[in-house]
Amino acid sequence: MTQLAPLDLTPDLLAAAAESKAWPFEEAKKIIKRYEKSGLPETVLFETGYGPSGLPHIGTFGEVARTTMVRHAFRILTEDKVKTRLLCFSDDMDGMRKIPDNVPDRAALEPYLHMPLTVVPNPFGGDYESFGHHNNAMLRRFLDTFGFDYEFASATDYYKSGRFDEVLLRAVEKYDAIMKVMLPTLGEERQATYSPFLPISPKSGRVLYVPMKAVDAKAGTVTFDDEDGTETTLPVTGGAVKLQWKPDFGMRWAALGVDFEMFGKDHQTNAVIYDRICVILGGRAPEHFVYELFLDENGQKISKSKGNGLTIDEWLTYAPTESLALYMFQRPRQAKKLYFDVIPKAVDEYYAFLSAYQRQDWKERLGNPVWHIHSGNPPAIDLPVSFALLLNLVSASNAQNKDVLWGFISRYAPGVTAATHPELDRLTGYAIRYFDDFVKPSKVYRAADAVEREALTALSDALGALPADADGEAIQNAALNVARKVERYQDHAKRSPEGGPGVSVAFFQMIYQVLIGQERGPRFGSFSALYGIGETRALIERALAGKLAAA
Repeated sequence: MTQLAPLDLTPDLLAAAAESKAWPFEEAKKIIKRYEKSGLPETVLFETGYGPSGLPHIGTFGEVARTTMVRHAFRILTEDKVKTRLLCFSDDMDGMRKIPDNVPDRAALEPYLHMPLTVVPNPFGGDYESFGHHNNAMLRRFLDTFGFDYEFASATDYYKSGRFDEVLLRAVEKYDAIMKVMLPTLGEERQATYSPFLPISPKSGRVLYVPMKAVDAKAGTVTFDDEDGTETTLPVTGGAVKLQWKPDFGMRWAALGVDFEMFGKDHQTNAVIYDRICVILGGRAPEHFVYELFLDENGQKISKSKGNGLTIDEWLTYAPTESLALYMFQRPRQAKKLYFDVIPKAVDEYYAFLSAYQRQDWKERLGNPVWHIHSGNPPAIDLPVSFALLLNLVSASNAQNKDVLWGFISRYAPGVTAATHPELDRLTGYAIRYFDDFVKPSKVYRAADAVEREALTALSDALGALPADADGEAIQNAALNVARKVERYQDHAKRSPEGGPGVSVAFFQMIYQVLIGQERGPRFGSFSALYGIGETRALIERALAGKLAAA
């Protein structure tokens, strides 16, 4: 766990923060308003929840990243005079209701269905004592890598250690009030057997969904029939019993005094239930932020148990963590697809925002995602080559290692090396991995038709007439001049600087389809300047000779 850095609270920053409409500031202002009558407390508690029924996915990370952004905005608005805590809570005492699709040996877990996740053996091997412990560790590993300041909490530990005992005893006393909230939300059949208490069978170890035969508020116990029909009485304290997930939300908020928690849209209809139960148990419901869900490439909700969509590790194989944080910051109330194709755009957008930050005033900076991603201290990074350009450079050069790429980069930008630009060096590694795994398998070169062959020949000649060190703008203009003379590529809805027709995007689409084997690419002039005019002409020659399409 990292420690929160001290804040540099300048008058300009504080003034801009008070007026900022960025969503983390809007949420932080709700927390301040929560205490406008009583005054701010000594400590404000932010919480995120995690269900470790499967390996952590990006949505889980998103909750922590976004909550951290709200926490930082709150610190700014309160001039860091109020202590804050971020508690990452794992519901690892839940029963394993189904076996995840993405575990190594599903059959080995079948005997442990409905047992608490911290009792289920770890199917991944290693030193972790259970499936729940393993998945908790996977979450903490990434949160630590990213540098979040947080405290991790385990439901199993909290229940068994007695941290929830006081509120659980209150739940026994308020049993009828809780049932009055829950029963109208259930179907007739479920109403007949529902109980907010889930006893853990002393005999089988399974979490039981059974009706209560008796609830004794004075003794703090519940009585039920175990799986073998034996009438059994258990205390609600000490981890012998847990709560159903909806009452558990409200109980946890009441027990811990949570001030802020965000959750996905799938919880939105239940939020009023969580709130009411929290109040019944003597607490005050926290401020909420409801975000839209992530979807896979087919538009389906990402599920930990299905393993669809991206995992945290998969994103970080192909892109820096900051690009992932940017994806979390942008439009949190809008559903977004989360699969491999979104990565390159997220990478380049992150560096574009980072570049813009240094030129902005405080009002603009507080609306810039990088201010929130880096908790107010974005680094100053010079990136002379975009990620999209690197990907196309790998594609054109068939580079298998970073040395090949650096040969092109150093010629394109003299003095730029891996030592002087370590961030760019990091991106070259990502670009090679991304190309090998996602671009290369789907590359489809096509042969040029007669019109395209003539246009490409003219393009090669135009490039040959340029100085060897011509910049991207000169190369782009030369390409445009070629395209304007080809009727197919004239766009009469646009005008050229000379007053003639503009150039259709179909011209550059053709270039990338024929020369790179892809549907789209970055600005041609920038690519050719990086790759080299001679190399670009050689690429055209190979395409016209049919070597690319044949390969």
